[in-house]
Amino acid sequence: MGKIKMGLFGFGKTGKIVANQIMGETDCILEWVIRQHKEEPKYASQLLGYEFKQGKIFGKNDITEDFFCKNPVDVIIDFSSGKAVYEYYAAAQIGIPIVSAISKYEPEDLAALKSYATKTAVLYSPNITVGINILMVAAQILQNIAPHADIEIVEEHFKEKKEVSGTAKKMAEVLSLKQNNIHSIRVGKTIGKHDIIFGFPNQTLRLMHESVDRAAFGQGAIFAAKFLIKQSPGLYSMEQIVSEMFKKHIPVY
Repeated sequence: MGKIKMGLFGFGKTGKIVANQIMGETDCILEWVIRQHKEEPKYASQLLGYEFKQGKIFGKNDITEDFFCKNPVDVIIDFSSGKAVYEYYAAAQIGIPIVSAISKYEPEDLAALKSYATKTAVLYSPNITVGINILMVAAQILQNIAPHADIEIVEEHFKEKKEVSGTAKKMAEVLSLKQNNIHSIRVGKTIGKHDIIFGFPNQTLRLMHESVDRAAFGQGAIFAAKFLIKQSPGLYSMEQIVSEMFKKHIPVY
């Protein structure tokens, strides 16, 4: 089997790290990168300081109706913005799987992404790190075991981040908690830390995840992409993958 050909939307701070992660995978190749405008040199690898040529850079204006037929890939990974969803409509129509790691969509944009699932496999996760999704699945299991526990969520991020963490909102949603159960801390350069605290009458249990490097997002996206290319059309999530892993690996006593 040949290498998995990947196309990447977005080449900002996180997108560059994701591109670097893809190029470091022995069974993957970064075919192209879509960014706002073209830039010299013409390859993502060269912009990241490598001498080899990988990840040809295209601007958004280069996406014509036949772009994805002329530049075929096995999967698309999106780390750009919510509005980019319309730029790979044609890719979805010809069955190219899509991994979206966009943290925030407007309702109509998310609806557009989900509509592609009738034609191809689509995986959407606002926080695509494997660890955070293990945390969310574990929290749901614990809540089912102890439904009367008090539960609070604490999210900690870098000082400049203004809005409440989308991941924390997702945690509250899956645990049927209200937004006032989320407590935010803004300090220093923390990339992202989430605690789910379960309070019992005589003990406290904490589930915690911390991202120490943005490379975790790239690793999660690659993990999701390798899963998705084997799936039939439909809507998938990282939680779903992790849940299946839990079912397969929970020990039986």
